[in-house]
Amino acid sequence: METRYLEGFTLAGFTIRTSNFAEKAPSTAKIAGLWQHFYQYTAPNLSPETSVYGIYSNYESDVNGHYDLTLATTCMLSKGVENTREVAVASGKYLVFVAKGEMPDSVIGLWGQIWSYFSDEDCPYERSYTSDYECYLDEKSVEICISIC
Repeated sequence: METRYLEGFTLAGFTIRTSNFAEKAPSTAKIAGLWQHFYQYTAPNLSPETSVYGIYSNYESDVNGHYDLTLATTCMLSKGVENTREVAVASGKYLVFVAKGEMPDSVIGLWGQIWSYFSDEDCPYERSYTSDYECYLDEKSVEICISIC
């Protein structure tokens, strides 16, 4: 994990609104369906060099509130893919966490580490809940960038 100042950017992608509580029950979970939709309609048209992003934004409150998740790529913005929404990621300080391994297990495990890190009473950082994102560098590598105050 390292602290970085990251420039903001705008992408377009498919968006859902959910919460961590909703994702615990198969009957209310939406993230898996969003990934299925993304891979069905977008992934076949991507080049191997295209980075895929999972952008968390419009936080209702904190880890317990609702948020938007947008699955996006740079080419979706430039090609104007139907039924997509633009989302802006704010410039600012981020803690960057990295995982390598089989997906989705690696990214799920990394989120567990992130939640544990921020829930520790000795954690020196506070999440800002402006925008966070996953950047999939390749099939087995992901960076998760968490906005901090």
